[in-house]
Amino acid sequence: MAILNAQRTVHRVVLFAIVCLAVTYLLLDQTDQVPARISWTGYVPSSFDWAARKRRHPIAESSLTKLPTGHPRELPRIQHDFSAEQWTEAHNRTQRERRNAVREAAVKSWNAYREHAWARDEVTPVSLRGKDSFNGWGATLVDSLDTLWIMGLRKEFKEAVRAVSKIDWDKGNSLTCSLFETNIRYLGGLLAAYDLSREAVLLRKAVELGEMLYAAFDTPNHLPPNQFSFVAVKEGLLYASKHESIAAIGSLSLEFTRLSQLTGNPKYFSAVDNIKRHFERTQDETKLPGMWPVFVDAKNNFQATDYSFGIAASADSAYEYLSKTYMLLGGLDESYKKMHLKAVATMKKHVLFRPMFPDVYYPAAPPDVLFAGTVLSNGRIVELLPEVHHLACFGGGMFALGGRLFHEDGDVTVGEQLARGCVWAYDQFPTGVMPEMAEMVACPRPPRSSSSSSSSSSSSPDPLAPCDWNETLWRKANKGSEEDDGSKSLPKPFSAVRDPQYLLRPEAIESIFVLYRITGKTDLLDVAWRMFLAICKATETRGAFSAITDVMTEGYTTKLDAMESYWIAETLKYFYLIFSEPHVISLDEWVFNTEAHPLRVPRA
Repeated sequence: MAILNAQRTVHRVVLFAIVCLAVTYLLLDQTDQVPARISWTGYVPSSFDWAARKRRHPIAESSLTKLPTGHPRELPRIQHDFSAEQWTEAHNRTQRERRNAVREAAVKSWNAYREHAWARDEVTPVSLRGKDSFNGWGATLVDSLDTLWIMGLRKEFKEAVRAVSKIDWDKGNSLTCSLFETNIRYLGGLLAAYDLSREAVLLRKAVELGEMLYAAFDTPNHLPPNQFSFVAVKEGLLYASKHESIAAIGSLSLEFTRLSQLTGNPKYFSAVDNIKRHFERTQDETKLPGMWPVFVDAKNNFQATDYSFGIAASADSAYEYLSKTYMLLGGLDESYKKMHLKAVATMKKHVLFRPMFPDVYYPAAPPDVLFAGTVLSNGRIVELLPEVHHLACFGGGMFALGGRLFHEDGDVTVGEQLARGCVWAYDQFPTGVMPEMAEMVACPRPPRSSSSSSSSSSSSPDPLAPCDWNETLWRKANKGSEEDDGSKSLPKPFSAVRDPQYLLRPEAIESIFVLYRITGKTDLLDVAWRMFLAICKATETRGAFSAITDVMTEGYTTKLDAMESYWIAETLKYFYLIFSEPHVISLDEWVFNTEAHPLRVPRA
């Protein structure tokens, strides 16, 4: 009997284990989770439980917008079919050498951070000290997680995970928090690292942080302010801002959607879906229909009555996230597609411009490049300011990705013209790096009113057509700027450099990476390598790499002693990936948030 009872006990245990595994599988399948690969369990919860906080403006569970149901659509292929290419051993060896050089730069940067600023937000690459710019939670630590994983730095990754598992989101060094920066760097970094490694503690920390950021939506109209006080959040005394950048409020959809997909909790997605509806409602009612002004009044019915439009600072990622959220939702929400197509149509008619090139510089043919400027519109008159912003260089990748995703081949071409425009700008300066902001002389555009932005006519002149050089026009634009910014030495058609700094930004290499993966044009690999060498030469320090004061400097550059977390998270990651095998972080399987954190796309 004892033997029989023991056998029955064993059978019951086995049956119970099978049932538990089956239930676990079903639950994980519903929330897009899989068991962790790394058995690190040193999780330390934050000292304040944001999930238990009582809401001042509660939302009934029945009123939450659920994630779209149904199987994800089979989306168009994004990446070029690299399988058809005949890669030579010499080609592969060259890319490996380049990739290893980027990896060495990342290791040098990470070691400087690890040795001199561990768990701080940044390391100062000249003085080699710690610095806190984003609440002191360890921005570089979290921002670098997925880069460490992608580069195969597993020892460094595991050490970083141990430190991340102890972050206390209630112990920041500031009384306020930027919703935008915390979302893209910290939450995006945690979600991407979890999607790559399936380390469970990272998702737990992401949920903790997600609860804190979700509290920012506890306002009368459920729209969040970007800057909010922790005291006000806890007491439920928040209000949406009257002057909010569209980048801040429009760049939450990827991270919050992915958090809902991974946890099965719809509240995060519901919060950003509410924002989406306001963008959708106002898109055709602005002073430049199809686009939103850089700032909106989120407190008062999302009024979008300002007059400045563009895709650079304070606007950029709001547009970037439209096509990417469509992908992350498996193509099940058409509103993101419609908003993207309307926005890029308006950009092509009003925001993008072609520089006016002197024939003497380019006797054969001028470069086939475009740039994104700034537009001022009062609803009737549209004025283009032909500014060149490094931040706007992401636009090449945005146009190309959306063009491939939505079967708009012309937009892929525009994306390449924008990406190569930024490369051309890099090549015009002594350091081989373009500045933060400069001005150019653009080809004259046909007169247009803002009302024509969303419609097209076959008889309308092409606003992006090439033009002949006009010395008088250039002199007029250049007048008054020569004495104070050294523009006499600038190559035409530049007329001024308003901000000569280079801050280790990633936007130009981001677009080159995306264009390479989409078109397969191998010359872009050489372009990327030339950019990497120029950046390293201008920014390298004894300890790491530093932002510089002036891209116009010949030889030695003056360092700003600053290395923000996006240097490892974005710039070096994109350089590494462009020299990697195309299947590594395929554009068909991942979407990058605006901090270059890859999030896994649901499969059809």
